Amino acid sequence: MSTSNNIADTIQNTINGKIKPLGSLGKIEQLAAQIATLQLTPSSENSLSILNPTLLVFAGDHGIAKHNISIAPRDVTTLMVSCFLSGQAAINSFIKSTNWQLKVVDCGIQTQLPTHNKLINARLGNVCGDISVEPALTETQFDEARLHSEKLLQQLDTNLIAFGEMGIGNTSPASAIFAKLFKLPVENVVGHGTGIDQQQFNNKHLLISKAVNRVDSDQPLEILRQLGSFEIATMTFTMLEASKHNKLILVDGFIVTSAAAIALAIKPSIRTNLVFAHKSNESAHGQMLEKLAVEPLLDLSLRLGEGTGAALCLGLIEAAVNFYNEMASFEDLGISL
Repeated sequence: MSTSNNIADTIQNTINGKIKPLGSLGKIEQLAAQIATLQLTPSSENSLSILNPTLLVFAGDHGIAKHNISIAPRDVTTLMVSCFLSGQAAINSFIKSTNWQLKVVDCGIQTQLPTHNKLINARLGNVCGDISVEPALTETQFDEARLHSEKLLQQLDTNLIAFGEMGIGNTSPASAIFAKLFKLPVENVVGHGTGIDQQQFNNKHLLISKAVNRVDSDQPLEILRQLGSFEIATMTFTMLEASKHNKLILVDGFIVTSAAAIALAIKPSIRTNLVFAHKSNESAHGQMLEKLAVEPLLDLSLRLGEGTGAALCLGLIEAAVNFYNEMASFEDLGISL
């Protein structure tokens, strides 16, 4: 029997041996097993840990947003990043009194902000390309996104990274990626985002159709470069880099899931690292989760972004770790079933 099989057996036996009916803790048991698979080795103790849980909000502006397909103008991205840094946004209230450490990754917003201890500079420009007529990233920017992700991981002393995002117009590249990656009709994947009217929706549908039809390649990396964005590309490469170091990756909503979908297409084994936080109220997100054959931890009808759904899952992850480490077993109590 291989070493990996031995470890898997140890993990499952530990979970099954706890003082409870088999499978009675449902997703918490699955979560504990997933974390254990990442953290345990033949030479390690049979215990789990969460070290400095870090929530990264990746921000970027989008060329396609100039076509009035969002409820807010593009400069709201910079405004919201400022709010994250000053502690005034939804995500700040969600992580208050938790162990989350928040960092904002500027992948390329219109206005570069002053240095801040919570701000990571991973800028690729002021705004990505308008995907309806051109690639989101140049070849050079794409290579820089990869390098930024490597440097970013070197800065983080954590084994749990939650991914959130901010960028006016970013449901458009996420929809385009989904349609192209899974060869779906655009009308099946385009939603109303944060609440656009019918005229804006029709225009959004047209622009995304133009974007998808413009791209001939079915290669995941080229789909990402052509149809993604500064923050989606950087998230994808950061996920891939995090997986090399056995980190647990917590995926927020629709936009982050589009990055995860590309990462999975590039490296299927990254599935072991990915935990999907919640099912967004964005219409296509449920479809995307089904295509990826994953089940999220929560379904709260959220559609804000910012990592808000992911933030709410820390308690569940900590519960899974504590259950694995601290709950007594039948053997501990001298009970034989």
